[in-house]
Amino acid sequence: MDYKLLMEIKNLHFSFDGKQEILSDISLPLYERDYLVIMGPNGGGKTTLLKCMLGLLKAQSGKIVYHNIKRSEFGYVPQFTTFDKLMPLRVYDFIEMGLISEYHPFKRRNNDNKYLIEKQLDAFSLNDLAYSSISEISGGQLQRALLARALIQNPKVLFLDEPTTFIDSESRGNLSEILKNLNKNIAIVMITHDTSAVDDHVKNIACVNRTLYYHGRDEHIEGSLEKVYGCPIELIGHGLPHRVLKEHK
Repeated sequence: MDYKLLMEIKNLHFSFDGKQEILSDISLPLYERDYLVIMGPNGGGKTTLLKCMLGLLKAQSGKIVYHNIKRSEFGYVPQFTTFDKLMPLRVYDFIEMGLISEYHPFKRRNNDNKYLIEKQLDAFSLNDLAYSSISEISGGQLQRALLARALIQNPKVLFLDEPTTFIDSESRGNLSEILKNLNKNIAIVMITHDTSAVDDHVKNIACVNRTLYYHGRDEHIEGSLEKVYGCPIELIGHGLPHRVLKEHK
């Protein structure tokens, strides 16, 4: 089956000071219903690349071309470390923030919005926590709330930045299943430095450490991982070591 091209990164270069490049000559496509994991060590430019894809940062050269999609059709789950869990918000209100673009200063909240919020609470098993403060819930529950907020407007692409950090193994398993089901309808882009976060249903892997060493999913990935991480390494799926050599059917 042929999938529509959603986004093209073409020869992208990025630096914050105009001197030391954070990203060098990155070229990468993204298709509808793709499940792309961008892997690499901490400090290798993965989050910077994600922010360029989201339109939050502008590259010094190269370009990102959007096809059949608008940036308003993106959903974004940030890193836990960039999120203030102590903000005084209930889970219900936190999910409602995903509808912020729908609000107008002279427009009352309507029943449609209430329905959408309650639908997300149900979909992510958060009904019992709807009126709990986000400062009181677990890491796994917060991850589900972040997903509910990002998905409330039915985006075409879901971006996740290090989503498995600070959650336990059970929550990781739940997240894996959620993403697998979401990928039936939308594209997913996940940033991670953790090779254990790569599941069998991931469709493409990009190895990035300032430049792009590899894109795809075949027998060449093992050598690329060694170059990116600087040491021999193998992928881990579902908690069991195994080398990913060919696409899983």
